[in-house]
Amino acid sequence: MNIHEYQGKEILASYGVRIQRGIVANSPVEAVAAAKQLTTETGTSWYVVKAQVHAGGRGKGGGVKLAKNLQQVEEIAEQIIGMQLITPQTSAEGKKVHKVLIAEDVYYPGESETSEFYVSVLLNRATGRNMIMYSTEGGMDIEEVAEHTPHLIFTEEVDPSVGLQGFQARRIAFNLGLSGNAFKEMVKFIDSLYNAYIGSDASMFEINPVLKTSDNKIMAVDAKVNIDDNALYRQQKYADMRDIREENPIEVEAKEVGLNYVDLDGTVGCMVNGAGLAMATMDLIKYAGFEPANFLDVGGTADAKRVETAFRIILKDPNVKAILINIFGGIVRCDRVAQGVVDAYKNMGDAIKVPIIVRLQGTNAAIAKELIDNSGMPILSAVEFQEAADQVKAALS
Repeated sequence: MNIHEYQGKEILASYGVRIQRGIVANSPVEAVAAAKQLTTETGTSWYVVKAQVHAGGRGKGGGVKLAKNLQQVEEIAEQIIGMQLITPQTSAEGKKVHKVLIAEDVYYPGESETSEFYVSVLLNRATGRNMIMYSTEGGMDIEEVAEHTPHLIFTEEVDPSVGLQGFQARRIAFNLGLSGNAFKEMVKFIDSLYNAYIGSDASMFEINPVLKTSDNKIMAVDAKVNIDDNALYRQQKYADMRDIREENPIEVEAKEVGLNYVDLDGTVGCMVNGAGLAMATMDLIKYAGFEPANFLDVGGTADAKRVETAFRIILKDPNVKAILINIFGGIVRCDRVAQGVVDAYKNMGDAIKVPIIVRLQGTNAAIAKELIDNSGMPILSAVEFQEAADQVKAALS
């Protein structure tokens, strides 16, 4: 589950991480009030107006701007709130901005130059260990750094059984070229950041940039955070941070009815039971020369109501040109699934305007095929995996 920058900073602050302070606003009027309050609390006279959407690269899309007075705060907030923000991490149509974060200016002059770093914490699935990734080249172009100068990106792996060790945090601060108070601050920052990652059951914390201020303080200027969905049952306060306006509406609807659905870019809709079979089905569609339109696992039951619900969700995607149903009848009998497909097709009437290919294997598979073939419905049946793929290819050709 992705959360907004201001929410990520709230989590960081609760673990003792120094953050760029800010106040959320839903309108230009609230933005001005937030700026006034921020001046009272922090003394700042310049403000950063930051669009709050679940996407990186907001600055490149015009979603992060500096305001040097209250009038500019109002003008910029009016420009950003309601805009369709397009960044390298959004779709072509972008994301609508519903709120902004009014943040203090932390690039003030002082005894030394400011520096920007990149720091993230995530799971290295190859080793089964948490990993801190960091670089001296923080800022908007970290992707370019990773692509063209990967030697400037360092990693520190943490054994979850013993946790982050002091020498590891010191090594990170040393590799970032810090000394004196900034070194001590970075060691504390890394330790607190790792604790926030573990304590919130996050799958990723990305801070870009981490700023060394002109008076040698270390703080998080941004926060991109993803909380592990599987841990939300024990993290209710973070589950309440969910903003469904930022999520794919089809995926939200599917989740509400208990279907595991992920929207993709292809043209072949998939309805499968079991995650492994779903992945294999998607592979087969690609081998046939097409792209899957979704990942959809209907689970252990596939009665008429559930199949109909899955049909309606798949067909909400206008790119779907065919639907492949691939069910293994272990717990659920194939003839029951076949009857569910036929009943769902009848109930939906003319709503289904694309070819339906059904491949059923397992208990009562032969009966299921006969039931579909004799239904009078324009549903194509298959027995073998490759046969189903060939029928998809024929239907779309």
